[in-house]
Amino acid sequence: MDRDRKQEPLDLGPVCRETARVVDGVTEKQLPGPTPCPEYAVREVLAHLMGLTVAFRDAARKELGPTTDTTPGGAPPVLAEGWREELPRRLDALAAAWRSPGAWEGNTRVGGVDLPGAVTGLVALNEVLIHGWDLARGTGQPYAPAEAGLRASYGMLSAAGPGASDVFGPPVATAADAPLLDRVIGLSGRRPDWLPGS
Repeated sequence: MDRDRKQEPLDLGPVCRETARVVDGVTEKQLPGPTPCPEYAVREVLAHLMGLTVAFRDAARKELGPTTDTTPGGAPPVLAEGWREELPRRLDALAAAWRSPGAWEGNTRVGGVDLPGAVTGLVALNEVLIHGWDLARGTGQPYAPAEAGLRASYGMLSAAGPGASDVFGPPVATAADAPLLDRVIGLSGRRPDWLPGS
């Protein structure tokens, strides 16, 4: 029996790579455009990803400090110069950090909140997956995250219960037989059929 064998940690790499592909397709003209995240234009979603990739990377490494202690601010994040080259590197580093089994063990901190490592890893995956979709929708690109990541995100959001609306917004109802991506997006408080101008 394999009962005592540890389960391999979830690989964030496929979702990070798919989001990096979308980032590569963003044009300068699209930066001020809207996204399904109402308070964020394309440039703010990119800036948010720039920050969260570092915070969740450091949380995985248990390198607690300013990057993991800072709570999300009220003002929209500002997109730094060099984001086009730097954000894919940060996405790669995030995925690499969460490939360590130790990242999923014990407790860590992100956004000033102490959480089990296993929960933090799922939150990191969900953040990249949802905001990758935000960027894809806002810039008219296809988006096809790996099924393993979608299932993990769906499980986390389904289990979050009513309190999830404090972070994600009230869930948007989707059909039981809707594509898994649409159901994940609905649970995140977004309309799966969102398009710019809708």
